[in-house]
Amino acid sequence: MEYRKLGDTYYIRMDRGDEIVSGIIGICRAEGISSACYSGIGGCSEAEMQVFIPERGEFETKKAEGMLELVSLMGNIISDDSGGLHHHTHGLFSFIDGGEHRVISGHMKSATVRYTAEIELRPVYGGVIRRQYDPETGTGFWRF
Repeated sequence: MEYRKLGDTYYIRMDRGDEIVSGIIGICRAEGISSACYSGIGGCSEAEMQVFIPERGEFETKKAEGMLELVSLMGNIISDDSGGLHHHTHGLFSFIDGGEHRVISGHMKSATVRYTAEIELRPVYGGVIRRQYDPETGTGFWRF
């Protein structure tokens, strides 16, 4: 993985074997970024995706493997009150299964790069977006 800061934006190139979410969080830690938004595209070998099921109060997880085109990656980093970083990432992957084009999408828990991932990381300036715990989902939402 390599990255450069140009203006107010970090441009990240992830390489084969890099895990996207942990890579973004690692850059935020290294650069002292407490809140940010990001987007990207790429080619991955596996992805773990989740969808929240309100009736059960839990996330359902699916894993996809093979040649996965990362069509869209969007997410954010926020901080809890003790300075810990948390991600909220959504992804959309396309792939071929049995000769048919398919997609998998939702909350992205993790994804491993197969060829490359190109990501723009945009830090928040002028303040910090904090995490507000949500007991229904067990996750955190933005707190200003």
